[in-house]
Amino acid sequence: MPTDDLPETFHVTTEEQLRAVSSLTRHRIMAVLRFEPATITQIAERMGLAKGSSSYHVRLLERAGLVKVVRTRKVRGVTERYYAMAARSIMLPDPGEGGPDVLMRHAVADLEAAPVESERHVRMAHLRLTGEQFTELGARLQALADEYRELSDPSLPDASLVFALFRPASHREAEGDAK
Repeated sequence: MPTDDLPETFHVTTEEQLRAVSSLTRHRIMAVLRFEPATITQIAERMGLAKGSSSYHVRLLERAGLVKVVRTRKVRGVTERYYAMAARSIMLPDPGEGGPDVLMRHAVADLEAAPVESERHVRMAHLRLTGEQFTELGARLQALADEYRELSDPSLPDASLVFALFRPASHREAEGDAK
């Protein structure tokens, strides 16, 4: 199934959907399905999971509407299902005050699991921006991510881009919350 057929964005709106994307295992399954459909067996092999575990997590993602069956075929009398993402990207609701963003937690876990010898570009920069500059930078980062997503080729190795542009709590606010 070509990714051109997918809706652009899936908006997570229910508790069931939020629970489904909150699991690191399910996050990684969605990464497997990002560019091409796969069967439960293929997902299990790529992730080093038991087929039963892979099946369980895919069913939860399917029930939440995040993945869907895009093709079936008969293999020795058994129907094999190919799953794909339901959209090209997933939009999470605002995590709310004090709530850590699930995507950032997954990104850090993926970064920690990446081979140490692999090329990485990790940087944190503290900026002082006007409201207009802040909005412009957010739009530019989003456009850059969209541009490179369009260039993605399923035959090439995966690369992950994660960014967070936010205004942190002031030191006084952070200290007040810790008391």
